Amino acid sequence: MAAQNATTPKPIAKDNPLTDQVNVFLGSSGDHGQLSPAASYPFSMLSIGPQTYPATHTGYEHLAKEFLGFTHNRMEGVGCLGSGGNLLIKPFLGEDPETSRLLKAAEAAGPGFYQVSFKNQISAGLVVYKNAGRHRYQFPAGKKGIYLDLSHAFAGRFVAEEHTLTENTLSGWVASQTTCNAGTYRLYYALQINQPVKWTSRNAHQLIATLAPNQREVQVEIAFSSVDVAHAKAALGKDSFEEMKQKSSRDWNQHLGRIQVKGDPEREKLFYSLLYRALQSPYVVSEEDGVYRAIDGSLQKTDRTVYNGWAIWDNYKTQLPLLSFAYPERYSDIASSIANLYPYGKKDFATAQEPSNTVRTEHAIVVLLDAHRKGYAIDLPRIIDSLQQEVDRLDYATPDKALESSYDAWALSQLYAALTRKELSRKYKQKALEYKTYWEKDFKDLSRPDVNKMSARGMYQGTIWQYRWAVPFDVKGLIALTGGEQAFESQLDEFFEMDYHNRANEPDLQVPLLYNATSSPWKAQKLQHQLAVDTVVQHYFNDNSRGIGSFVGVIYKNKPEAYLRTMDDDAGAMSSWFVLTALGIQPASVGWPVYYLNVPLFESAEIAWPNGKTFTMQVDNYGDDHMYIQEVKLNGKRIDWNWLTHEEIMQGGKLEIKASDKPNKKWGVKNRWVPDINMAD
Repeated sequence: MAAQNATTPKPIAKDNPLTDQVNVFLGSSGDHGQLSPAASYPFSMLSIGPQTYPATHTGYEHLAKEFLGFTHNRMEGVGCLGSGGNLLIKPFLGEDPETSRLLKAAEAAGPGFYQVSFKNQISAGLVVYKNAGRHRYQFPAGKKGIYLDLSHAFAGRFVAEEHTLTENTLSGWVASQTTCNAGTYRLYYALQINQPVKWTSRNAHQLIATLAPNQREVQVEIAFSSVDVAHAKAALGKDSFEEMKQKSSRDWNQHLGRIQVKGDPEREKLFYSLLYRALQSPYVVSEEDGVYRAIDGSLQKTDRTVYNGWAIWDNYKTQLPLLSFAYPERYSDIASSIANLYPYGKKDFATAQEPSNTVRTEHAIVVLLDAHRKGYAIDLPRIIDSLQQEVDRLDYATPDKALESSYDAWALSQLYAALTRKELSRKYKQKALEYKTYWEKDFKDLSRPDVNKMSARGMYQGTIWQYRWAVPFDVKGLIALTGGEQAFESQLDEFFEMDYHNRANEPDLQVPLLYNATSSPWKAQKLQHQLAVDTVVQHYFNDNSRGIGSFVGVIYKNKPEAYLRTMDDDAGAMSSWFVLTALGIQPASVGWPVYYLNVPLFESAEIAWPNGKTFTMQVDNYGDDHMYIQEVKLNGKRIDWNWLTHEEIMQGGKLEIKASDKPNKKWGVKNRWVPDINMAD
């Protein structure tokens, strides 16, 4: 949905129904997603977007009227005040860019493009195709120019830059700190203005390109590379502005069209607006000739596409599993790229020589196990020693880290089992089983006064109540620790009835699914539906507050003030959760190729892969309040269990779910899939 108003300049022509469905302004106001309407391309490190005053983490605030210019990269929806915001460009009137104010009159945007008109009669259009983009500025008559700040970066994270000027071409590199200041990334760029200009320097990092007074339209081409300036220059767009926009829109439509949903028109718009966010990162950092820079800065060459720009701790439960079955041709290289971090010095956050902006990579080992079990080729012998070294360094100092680290130790034990290294597999399985000691110490006793206090006992953005369920690899063992199935379900009931569940962050994102391990899977079905589209109560926020201005309402809204207060989208994590729930399938336990079922949010949905296979989900007796599964058929055969394997989905076929407004308390109970540390692959 391209948002606009009556005074908006004529939008760039659209010929694309699915891109029309996307509202790129969703979550772009305040701390309600930390998203931006920047022009972007699927999995591209280049995104050109407006820099406003005031701004959110991505440089843009929907309610802001004053623009400072346009910047060229951002990680969507992440915390730590964001990162990116490199190479600020500002069109201006007169002789001094500081005295020329850009006050928004109207704007419009959609996948691949952004445009805005200002009260001083300047208008701007931005478009991105792959790692190249264009600015198109229209000016009134008179003195004018383009101001460039090569040292601009969000949150003051600029480190260094070098540039070269040749007539109307500017090229060089810029280095900035990554998200949370954990490391540094370097981007090479080439920028070309399509009109003669006169260059002057304001200081070492700020330039002005003065335009002729009679020039009314000027275009600025720009391209990024993680490798070198030569590759950036080679990527400069050969197509016109309109051609680039059409190609970007075409490719966005192909990606969005991988999943076709049919149902309520407004919910369809919400679905595609969120699916769009799931497809913005990680970033392609390799060139078409196979050259790329590894995370130690070294030049390497490969015959695969290489990705970077990770937020794995945030999105390993949702976005990466979504990509694993909906975009397998991409995910093969994404999984390979995660494995390829290890030979070059992977860290939990970032290295000093990243090829793109990035955030964090905790639980990468779990993702690799998950990919391996889903049939993706991972060169385990090449990296297994590095995986072991990483697990041996894990921190168990706080209650949350003790459980999180145990998950990784379990994943290592499973990978050693896949390599038939039984002794090491047993060793790390025993290490993983130590979670029980930590759980008994910190999570068993719910009578302690701090159990619902955010970040108690040194934990990260969560409570004892929220983290106590974080044993996805051994739910059977967790049930035993709580006192058996009846106690387990009773404690889950208390958790949700007291509104201890937190959607502002990811620590307990998977907890509603735990009802599938009990005799009441219908409770999971109800919660998935409620959290996606119905009214909920939320007490917790990421500023470590509880009970201050508690939220009552619908979380997922198709407007700039989307999500909860302080709820970041986290590089597609929260968007992907909605997409998965809308399709009726959620990862049961990342590391196992299994998905739990719920009633989809649409009458039908279909995934269509390039190999010609399709997987269709059909809801019989669909209704807005029909959230409970009555019966299920897979390829015409009735099944009485509430899960599917990855292989069953990828083979294609048809899943039929009969829904009702009343729970079928017998369905899905007998043949349960419950993660057990003693399960064999």
